[in-house]
Amino acid sequence: MAKNDNSIDRPGAFVRVIQIATKIEPHELKAVMVSFIYVFSLMCGYYILRPIRDSLSSEFSDAELSTLYTATFFMMLIVVPAYGYACTKIRLSRLLPWVYGFFSLNIMAFFLFVQIVPDSQWLGRVFYVWASVFNLFVISVFWSFMADMYSKDQARRLFGFIAAGASGGAIVGPAITVFLAEQVGSFNLLPISAVLIAVPIIFIRMLIKIRENDPAAHANRAIQNLERPMGGNPFSGFALFFKSPYLLGIGLFIIVYTFMNTVVYFQLKNMMVDVDPDTRTQIWAGIDLAVNILAGATQLFGTSRLTARFGLVGTLAIIPLLMIGGFMTLALIPLLPVLIGLQIARRAGNYAITRPGREMLFTIVDPESKYKAKNVIDTVVYRGGDMTSAWMITGLSQGLGYGFAGIAAVAAAAAALWSLVAVSLGRSYDRRNAAHDDQVAATMSKANEPA
Repeated sequence: MAKNDNSIDRPGAFVRVIQIATKIEPHELKAVMVSFIYVFSLMCGYYILRPIRDSLSSEFSDAELSTLYTATFFMMLIVVPAYGYACTKIRLSRLLPWVYGFFSLNIMAFFLFVQIVPDSQWLGRVFYVWASVFNLFVISVFWSFMADMYSKDQARRLFGFIAAGASGGAIVGPAITVFLAEQVGSFNLLPISAVLIAVPIIFIRMLIKIRENDPAAHANRAIQNLERPMGGNPFSGFALFFKSPYLLGIGLFIIVYTFMNTVVYFQLKNMMVDVDPDTRTQIWAGIDLAVNILAGATQLFGTSRLTARFGLVGTLAIIPLLMIGGFMTLALIPLLPVLIGLQIARRAGNYAITRPGREMLFTIVDPESKYKAKNVIDTVVYRGGDMTSAWMITGLSQGLGYGFAGIAAVAAAAAALWSLVAVSLGRSYDRRNAAHDDQVAATMSKANEPA
């Protein structure tokens, strides 16, 4: 009998492997795996949609695509306050499932409209804008939820592994599109995406139940936050953002990133103008597949170790520094294989290293900032950066006559700025984190003083 009791105390082989590879504690495993599957399903559904959206981009000129970016930005200005208002009236444990249900129904509506008006250019434009709103909004909601579910110390260890679930879904999603887009037609994949986007509704409830049974103080606070409306007003996220130098720094970090993203995106779409839509969808899905295989491998075994080795300062600065060299190479050798290679390296690095690091920045802010201000940053600021970048690139190419090499040189300079902002943000996080720890230690010391 004693032997059996000891065997219960020892972690199983699977748990030991997970601990060694990812630094997950045994008592955290269930919650982390639910979080992993949650984001896997979400990203799988999204990455079926993404290549369909991107394939449409080649049908637009630079100016037309910039106009769609502008429409996306203004849609964000409508959607984010509406979401902020919902946060003030509905408890988050109920609101979050409704968000995913709403977008799942949207996808099915697009599928039905495509059957009725299959060649509508306006439907293509509306779908492009909608998909651009959808992807940032639902992903931002997921990471806000994660920032509430886990403490800042857990985030350092666990977010890399959870982000690997995102990469896993981002591998399976485009793989489905690669193999099926030409056989069944791109838009006929929408019902699969709709089901996958609805699946996280189940996992939200599961994760809340797991955390309800967790005696940790952070878990108790997280559940309390989820079981009541936030209060405040729908625009408080904007006010929080503009009042905080720390949050403004995160916004600047994202704006510079979007410029480099838009440079590469515009050139790729221009090079595929003469390719048929379903083949374009497959090409974009193939790029997504390569990106996410590389990102997934890095997240599983590298992200947490990079963060532990270099701290958040180094984690945030790695990819910006690499992009300086990448865009300088592209300026000297402006060829499609170099462009594709840069796109894969940039996006994989963002998903595996930069994005988890960026999400860690929010673990030291208050709950209202996590859900309202963060949502403003991840959606309105991001799409505002897209819009501004798109018109800048259109101005450089069509207004000033810059070729691709010249625009790549400008992007290299932007990457240098990005690296400086990354270092500043990482240092600010370290200062705020140290001040918080000192405050907690002082409070505990005072509480332990004899009466």
